Amino acid sequence: MSLRREPPLRRLKGPALREYAPTFAALGDETRLHLVAAMCVGGTMSITQLTAGTAITRQAVTRHLQILADAGLVRDVKLGRERLWALEPTRLEQARHSLDMIAQQWDHALMRLKATLEQ
Repeated sequence: MSLRREPPLRRLKGPALREYAPTFAALGDETRLHLVAAMCVGGTMSITQLTAGTAITRQAVTRHLQILADAGLVRDVKLGRERLWALEPTRLEQARHSLDMIAQQWDHALMRLKATLEQ
């Protein structure tokens, strides 16, 4: 059996990788990840709710929320004078799916390596 080299991320390349890069970059920050987790549990929330019990300023949260919105992970909803923030679960699901595909590719690569080494 010859070890055949396949291009990495055969299914996720070019435009697909560029599409998910902002999502993972946005989730790579601890504060933004905390905000996403809070909205997963609490649903649509105001900045006041998101900053309750934390040392982070409302201005900083607004900046982090805008980065998450630019990545398609959250959206703002205006309710009267109040601005609420809601999670976009579809984008998180797409990111999870891309990670599942990468994990599957690694599993296949490791199985091929194991088969080669056992010969």
